[in-house]
Amino acid sequence: MAFAEQELRLMSALVVLLAIGLFLALPFVLSIGAVVFLPLVTAIILTVLLSPLADKLAGWGLPNLLASLASLLVFIGVVALALTAVLRPAVSLYDQVPAMIARVGDHFSQLQGSLAWITRLNEQVAEIVGTQDGREVVLAGPSMLEQLAFATPTVLLEVLLTIMLAFFMIEARVRLRRRLLLQRTAVDASLKAARVMRAVQDRVAAYILTVGFINSGVGVVVALGAWAMGLDAPVMWGGLAALLNFLPYVGPLLMVALLALFGLGSADSPLVGLIPAAAYLGLHTVEANFITPAVLGARFTMNPVMILLALAYFTWIWGVTGALLSVPILLSLTALVDHLGTPNFIGFLFGEPLFANNVLELSGGD
Repeated sequence: MAFAEQELRLMSALVVLLAIGLFLALPFVLSIGAVVFLPLVTAIILTVLLSPLADKLAGWGLPNLLASLASLLVFIGVVALALTAVLRPAVSLYDQVPAMIARVGDHFSQLQGSLAWITRLNEQVAEIVGTQDGREVVLAGPSMLEQLAFATPTVLLEVLLTIMLAFFMIEARVRLRRRLLLQRTAVDASLKAARVMRAVQDRVAAYILTVGFINSGVGVVVALGAWAMGLDAPVMWGGLAALLNFLPYVGPLLMVALLALFGLGSADSPLVGLIPAAAYLGLHTVEANFITPAVLGARFTMNPVMILLALAYFTWIWGVTGALLSVPILLSLTALVDHLGTPNFIGFLFGEPLFANNVLELSGGD
């Protein structure tokens, strides 16, 4: 029995060391191979999200191939419609950005005029400390058009690869389920594989669909509020609010900053210009603290620290796309941990088993 415990602890230590090494090396591997890994992970998330729709269409009599293609086309159509509602008005408003920034500068100049004593104090400190004259060398970088020209082929390749991978994965979902369930040598392993697949699919799909409906409602409210306040392109503001609300914490803060910029840039008074941002902040406070927790319930409740870590981790690796995928990936990992067992890392340092079920297995062996 003592030898079995030592062998189990040695294997657990190896698992912990491998997990730490994988966690440290994974960002660099995923970042360097983003052209391959990002479409693959995105396709997996899309497969989990769209498989219920494909199953529903197949249940209505459509062949599996057509059901898979139709579910993917529905998703592409929704995304294209959302981007069209946001991008077309945004392009027309882009020319007004310099004038808005100039007006925001005027507002800050007026505010600075009322706080002129701070400026005079800074000038006196600078005279006392002294300043050194020097030349500043600025290296010219590529323009925005050049950056877009360089990035477009890679983006198109990744999008095309993602769509193709998602289609083939959705089309092969039935065969994959049969292979996982029927090719296991033990019945318990087949049941566990079925439960894990069902839990991951249900949790991720239900979360994304539920949050999608909530964000759509937020977009409608923001669009109506923007129309009532006289902002240009209210549909754009509603669509932008709905899209940014998929990014936890960061998206709403970015929306507040954009509304503050355009509000200050189009209003004569700073207080009036901050009304749209303040109204959206109040709406987001109600939605994030009351509506979303009440609709999602405890099943989808996650630690905010884990959400922020996942958001920072995948944003560092894959940028904006990684930020959008961070919560679905975290949900998938949470579902896997719930079924496979939560590692007891802290207790493992003090001699306890790595997984709690090991205690039951060892005690049952007595």
